[in-house]
Amino acid sequence: MKVNEIRDMTTEELESKVTSLKEELFNLRFQSAMNKLDNPRRIVTVKRTIARIKTVIRERELVGEEKEN
Repeated sequence: MKVNEIRDMTTEELESKVTSLKEELFNLRFQSAMNKLDNPRRIVTVKRTIARIKTVIRERELVGEEKEN
């Protein structure tokens, strides 16, 4: 998922996406432990996507705080 796509989503959508990605990450780690994982690179991709989404959410929080001051 690209940053531009993430920025186009609402905050509520982003939070639900983080939740679903965390579930996917849990499942991928479980599959990895059982040696059933087809694409090990997917774990890295999911972790980076979660980080990107959390970064955008935090940026929005900081912009909101600046507007209040």
